[in-house]
Amino acid sequence: MNWLNSEAFTVLGQHILWSDMIGNTIGLIALALGWRRSVLTWPAQLLSGLILVGAYASAHLTGGVGKQVLVIGVAAWGWHQWSRGRQQAQDGSIAVRFATWKERGLLLGGAALGTLAVGGLFTAYPSLSWSPWADAYIFVGTLVAMVAQARGLVEFWFAWLLVDLVGVPLAFNSGLAFSGFVYVIYGALVLWGMRDWWLRSRTAPVLEGTPA
Repeated sequence: MNWLNSEAFTVLGQHILWSDMIGNTIGLIALALGWRRSVLTWPAQLLSGLILVGAYASAHLTGGVGKQVLVIGVAAWGWHQWSRGRQQAQDGSIAVRFATWKERGLLLGGAALGTLAVGGLFTAYPSLSWSPWADAYIFVGTLVAMVAQARGLVEFWFAWLLVDLVGVPLAFNSGLAFSGFVYVIYGALVLWGMRDWWLRSRTAPVLEGTPA
């Protein structure tokens, strides 16, 4: 499987790795499936994470590797949550809602404390990441976004936008050009998905038994 971390082609002087390209392409598909509120978003995210572990490891981004390991774990949990079928709308898709103020506080507090903890760890051990605070921000932000998605919260889209703001320049600076290009596309899909979930949250009531 060494070919996954070999160069696929070069675009504008940027070397594109197979693992970077394939993993992020599947990630785009997963995001589109999430926008459609399809449970298939989770196995797609899990597969994307497995492939991107290799891409980040080849770029010596320990934080990125850790983030993908988290993606794999949370994707398995989210898959279980959505598969339970206790949050389905009439068309068989997942019903969505806005978070309560308590949930927003927990997400924001967890993101802040998590970033401080992970950033401090990366700073104390420089070999883990060459960009400790940006890496920590993406690491924790991704976890927060996926947890919010698993709970069917519209705020998960806002979290992805905030992750993209740092993820784009970091990917290009790390030599993962395809990740950078994909993050830009992510931004457009996130805005589109945010609008769709926002509108649906105002028309579809949340059914009893929302996954915890």
